[in-house]
Amino acid sequence: MRKFPFPHFSDRRLRGARVGRIVVFLGNPGERYAKTRHNAGFMAARAVEERTGARIDRLKFHALTAATELGGERVLLLKPQTFMNLSGDAVREAMGFYKLATDRLIVVSDDIALELGALRVRPSGSAGGHNGLRDIIAKCGGEGFARVRIGVGAPPDDGYEVADWVLSRFDEADIRKLGGVLERAASAVETIITSGVERAMNNFNGN
Repeated sequence: MRKFPFPHFSDRRLRGARVGRIVVFLGNPGERYAKTRHNAGFMAARAVEERTGARIDRLKFHALTAATELGGERVLLLKPQTFMNLSGDAVREAMGFYKLATDRLIVVSDDIALELGALRVRPSGSAGGHNGLRDIIAKCGGEGFARVRIGVGAPPDDGYEVADWVLSRFDEADIRKLGGVLERAASAVETIITSGVERAMNNFNGN
């Protein structure tokens, strides 16, 4: 069994909170990966924190977590502290703890198939080449979870490797353009909770 390089402990406040959904924000932990394209999910988490007043800083399930209210429902906000390709470990543990199925899961991630500033909400689907989504699908019961995908743009046509591209940092112009889409991603998550995935798709898919 893989050992994680940080402590795992019980948070009584989390244990006492009965959550109905888990919202997962994908990224890689550590300052080295801050503001990289692969961390667009983590960046969207900040918009949700500002919206709810929560701070995703409680270590549990090999993740940073916060139990809060969003869209009138008690939810667990979760940022896996494994690396991206092991995101399913944290998600599986949280789902097991709260006895939730995949239809109670929302995952927010980056997407290189979408241009920078675009947003796409989907009720389910394949990983689309995304290692974090692939691991969640493999370990957490299949593809039947909602996802909010944030466009980070495709690699340039000059031989840029995908792995290098997603781990490269946004420049300042990109950060300014992302501001609006991160807020829209937070709104899309809330709409999924309050009105369902189809309404969120109608309201938020596109640029």
